[in-house]
Amino acid sequence: MDFTAQPKPATALCGVVSADGKIAYPPGVKEITDKITTDEMIKRLKMVVKTFMDMDQDSEDEKQQYLPLALHLASEFFLRNPNKDVRLLVACCLADIFRIYAPEAPYTSHDKLKDIFLFITRQLKGLEDTKSPQFNRYFYLLENLAWVKSYNICFELEDCNEIFIQLFRTLFSVINNSHNKKVQMHMLDLMSSIIMEGDGVTQELLDSILINLIPAHKNLNKQSFDLAKVLLKRTVQTIEACIANFFNQVLVLGRSSVSDLSEHVFDLIQELFAIDPHLLLSVMPQLEFKLKSNDGEERLAVVRLLAKLFGSKDSDLATQNRPLWQCFLGRFNDIHVPVRLESVKFASHCLMNHPDLAKDLTEYLKVRSHDPEEAIRHDVIVTIITAAKRDLALVNDQLLGFVRERTLDKRWRVRKEAMMGLAQLYKKYCLHGEAGKEAAEKVSWIKDKLLHIYYQNSIDDKLLVEKIFAQYLVPHNLETEERMKCLYYLYASLDPNAVKALNEMWKCQNMLRSHVRELLDLHKQPTSEANCSAMFGKLMTIAKNLPDPGKAQDFVKKFNQVLGDDEKLRSQLELLISPTCSCKQADVCVREIARKLANPKQPTNPFLEMVKFLLERIAPVHIDSEAISALVKLMNKSIEGTADDEEEGVSPDTAIRSGLELLKVLSFTHPTSFHSAETYESLLQCLRMEDDKVAEAAIQIFRNTGHKIETDLPQIRSTLIPILHQKAKRGTPHQAKQAVHCIHAIFTNKEVQLAQIFEPLSRSLNADVPEQLITPLVSLGHISMLAPDQFASPMKSVVANFIVKDLLMNDRSTGEKNGKLWSPDEEVSPEVLAKVQAIKLLVRWLLGMKNNQSKSANSTLRLLSAMLVSEGDLTEQKKISKSDMSRLRLASGSAIMKLAQEPCYHEIVTPEQFQLCALVINDECYQVRQIFAQKLHKALVKLLLPLEYMAIFALCAKDPVKERRAHARQCLLKNISIRREYIKQNPMATEKLLSLLPEYVVPYMIHLLAHDPDFTRSQDVDQLRDIKECLWFMLEVLMTKNENNSHAFMKKMAENIKLTRDAQSPDESKTNEKLYTVCDVALCVINSKSALCNADSPKDPVLPMKFFTQPEKDFCNDKSYISEETRVLLLTGKPKPAGVLGTVNKPLSATGRKPCVRSTGAETGSNIINVNSELNPSTGNRSREQSSEAAETGISENEENPVRIISVTPVKNIDTVKNKGNISSDRGKKRTATAAGAENIQQQTDEKVDESGPPAPSKPRRGRRPKSESQSNATKNDDMNKPIGKGRKRVAVSQESPGGLEAGNAKAPKLQDVAKKATPTERQIDLQR
Repeated sequence: MDFTAQPKPATALCGVVSADGKIAYPPGVKEITDKITTDEMIKRLKMVVKTFMDMDQDSEDEKQQYLPLALHLASEFFLRNPNKDVRLLVACCLADIFRIYAPEAPYTSHDKLKDIFLFITRQLKGLEDTKSPQFNRYFYLLENLAWVKSYNICFELEDCNEIFIQLFRTLFSVINNSHNKKVQMHMLDLMSSIIMEGDGVTQELLDSILINLIPAHKNLNKQSFDLAKVLLKRTVQTIEACIANFFNQVLVLGRSSVSDLSEHVFDLIQELFAIDPHLLLSVMPQLEFKLKSNDGEERLAVVRLLAKLFGSKDSDLATQNRPLWQCFLGRFNDIHVPVRLESVKFASHCLMNHPDLAKDLTEYLKVRSHDPEEAIRHDVIVTIITAAKRDLALVNDQLLGFVRERTLDKRWRVRKEAMMGLAQLYKKYCLHGEAGKEAAEKVSWIKDKLLHIYYQNSIDDKLLVEKIFAQYLVPHNLETEERMKCLYYLYASLDPNAVKALNEMWKCQNMLRSHVRELLDLHKQPTSEANCSAMFGKLMTIAKNLPDPGKAQDFVKKFNQVLGDDEKLRSQLELLISPTCSCKQADVCVREIARKLANPKQPTNPFLEMVKFLLERIAPVHIDSEAISALVKLMNKSIEGTADDEEEGVSPDTAIRSGLELLKVLSFTHPTSFHSAETYESLLQCLRMEDDKVAEAAIQIFRNTGHKIETDLPQIRSTLIPILHQKAKRGTPHQAKQAVHCIHAIFTNKEVQLAQIFEPLSRSLNADVPEQLITPLVSLGHISMLAPDQFASPMKSVVANFIVKDLLMNDRSTGEKNGKLWSPDEEVSPEVLAKVQAIKLLVRWLLGMKNNQSKSANSTLRLLSAMLVSEGDLTEQKKISKSDMSRLRLASGSAIMKLAQEPCYHEIVTPEQFQLCALVINDECYQVRQIFAQKLHKALVKLLLPLEYMAIFALCAKDPVKERRAHARQCLLKNISIRREYIKQNPMATEKLLSLLPEYVVPYMIHLLAHDPDFTRSQDVDQLRDIKECLWFMLEVLMTKNENNSHAFMKKMAENIKLTRDAQSPDESKTNEKLYTVCDVALCVINSKSALCNADSPKDPVLPMKFFTQPEKDFCNDKSYISEETRVLLLTGKPKPAGVLGTVNKPLSATGRKPCVRSTGAETGSNIINVNSELNPSTGNRSREQSSEAAETGISENEENPVRIISVTPVKNIDTVKNKGNISSDRGKKRTATAAGAENIQQQTDEKVDESGPPAPSKPRRGRRPKSESQSNATKNDDMNKPIGKGRKRVAVSQESPGGLEAGNAKAPKLQDVAKKATPTERQIDLQR
């Protein structure tokens, strides 16, 4: 029953009174006036309430009887009565009156109705206190009003909105958690009827509802929020239009004055969407409009809102409103940084709540992962990792790839977040296996990637990798057996580069331990100036191994001072780094030292943090004797077949081999931990296994750890000796080497033992059975090197009679003429392998003697030079194959380089021999160049080779393969850095600057280039371009910084060389002219590149006497050896005429040729050469050369057969030096391939590509000019007037000619006019741009 059934106004009863003019009261109720007491009034009103409660609408007589009473109760006396109980009872009466007289009210005045309903509304405030004695009457009042819908009468009033607003506010204010569901239900009924049956909802009334959704109000009264929420759900059909109008006014028209809630529109939209998305059907398009606002802050607010709407768990907004979703995704690329940041933060919730949207997000996150803002890149990582930690299935491989990429970010904060995030994923899904094998497989790459980061130069990266290894990859807090099992299978599953990085990590930690040990030893010595100087140097070395070396120096000095004052602290540190310290002891020591250095008054103690860094690096937290025993037991289980190898995803053979490799590495860093009979018994078992690698590793472990075997473990000794003898005589070459070194290292009667091997082997040498020669030659060579006093003399006869005459000077077998320049090891003929070992034996024999009294070194150097001059075919009988010749050239060049590491032999290496050795780096065979460069770098970086050998890298500018050039540049950077750092760290090194200062390589380079066999005419512009390119290849790296005015110093050296003569041929004018020409080119380059080179040189440079004569007193050489026109051509890098290029690169069209087919990088992945494999890990894993030089194409360099042109992917481990604006116009372009056949290509159509070959170069070989088929013609040519046959074979450029000439025998003819034109296109360096 309600008042809306008949909405006509009630007028019939307005004047009705009783017959006597008095108000009729219910029986027993006396008159209620202002003259009675309040208590009496309450008593009488209660009886009236009871009467009205019992009445119904059908009691017409009673309705008529009590009409005057109803009018009387609405008088001002009752409506404004000060007593709340009176007011409550009156309100209850009025509510019943509206019920009884419905649908017509007894009150006809609009003002009176307004006063009555405002009065009733005020009484409803009593609902707030549920514990009040009168609460039931308040509830009755509410129930009555809701059931009858009494407030609907107010629709007739002009200002009804005031009543409704007051009612809504009252109800929302009184609702609380003590109310039951009935109260809430009646309130909802009362308010929803007003909303749904009225003509509309005014803005003020809407505000009274929406205000309860604002977070501030929501937090104050959750029940009012819940009431508003249910009310809006119930009235969604009616109220949606009103809500849309409100948001349209505020969002589109910008009329914020329409409501006090205008500033909370986005909060309201979020809440309304959560209540019922249908409430916002008309609002969402308005948000799309706002997303495109010109105001960044406004866009940010909308993005924050939509992020919550799209990201909420049950939201289907993205699928329901695709235009808005796409518009929102566009904000990922917003120009305003906070907007992009907010978009990225949203992605995490979206990935977790809506995995189906991951595909849409991936591309946008990819772009943001390269955002210029560090914070955004950081948050991309946090977003992906957070989702992946929740559930790995939420992120695809592409998203994880973005995190992987950011581990090489330029900012430390981003790199750290990426590395730590990946580490946490690895621990969760691989170590703990929380999501099964499939998830573990998905993130199995993480361990390799994290360890690869150890190759970075930054000490922060290295320290973080060490921390990750100790906490996530192999958690140090695991029990020993579990920890070692984790390490055992981790090591077995790592890729080769990760294994190298892990080995390097242990090596660095061990080296730092040795530095600290040496520091403690210095503390034990009496104080002196030398001691203080040595201690300072040691402290500086230790500081370099800590983060922020500048600050670390001060902290390390302070720590050293504390060590000097605190003997107990020293003893704790000595225990920590002692070889016998266990992991548990190490943990105790670290905590004890940290406790002593802690300062309770200083919560953040940077000094203590730095000391902790040091202690964490040197503490043996993983490996001790117990750990080694556990590893050995695991390996024994793998050997016996009882281990969980297959379950761990590793084959038993791999587990055994990698387990031995792991033990071998640990034998270097923790040798004392191996000393137990049980461990050595297991290693003896490995020695008897058929796997050659396993046996070799076992021997090496004995060599590193077995110093006490002879005295402490005689049983092991007696078993080991015969095995070592057998391996030295009949094992593999590597086993033989390790066996000889093992005997020399661990036995006191080594002379007797080595003699028992030497004598039978030296007597049984037989060149007719070369396959049985290799191991004996290895053993004999190492024996003569380790014990020269005993075996140098007997070896001399072996060398003279057998090695040289019988083996090296004879070719017994004919090599396979397959046209390849390189073959895999297993395809090399035994005779050539024997010859290679013979060359190594000569070197080892000489290195053992360390003197040249017998002139044996001179003879050996002449032999090696002859080998290089003859291109590897010493006998020149043409029996040997081209690939075998490559092996012998490499062995000879490496041998000269090895001998040069010994000072007594370096002195007798002639300039001609040095030049022959240098030309190996431009060999026609890719692998020869690659391996030789790696050996050269390895010796230079250890400061074993004289400085002149660094000049050889200048010739790498001619290498046709970008990888090789990049590798050479990286080697130069590393060598120069190490030499400069060495000079800084060693004050005494200033006395040896001639052999250490990198700038002193310039005179050696100039002399080497002046004697380059390609440099035949000192005025030939093309040849001068080559010289300039080689010079700049070295100078570019040297001139990166102008340290100590080095630019002027190098210029002074070049000028001084022009005042001397070439010591190699001092009287030959042409030789000296070439030397001076190279000097002028160098001066031209230096002057064009540096404005600082004209300053005064800090010191007068000293030139090497071996290459330059002393300057003559009256000799003045101010002549310019290159014309001004040539100088301009060199500096502008003017390209060669197009006609010549067309001639050189014209493809052959010989019949029978297979067409060249380009293949994708994927097809040639196995042919990619890792040029960084020999580099120190610090050379970096990052590549800054991308895109345009990502793939070079060409013809396979080491094939004489027609092959496919394959794409070469540059190795990403090379961090090349960029010279902005100075890179030649050709350098960044794809080189044009020569004619098919340019790289010694033989016309055979049925040969396959050599899969073991190197990447194909993208252009013809730039190293050497082609040799003439007829050398007699070449000698007659004045322009080619140079010694023929010097160095190794030059690369022939194919000419168009009928028939298929075999490149091994017939060489392309040289034409006088075309000789230089037929050379491959060369890189040019523009020195002015």
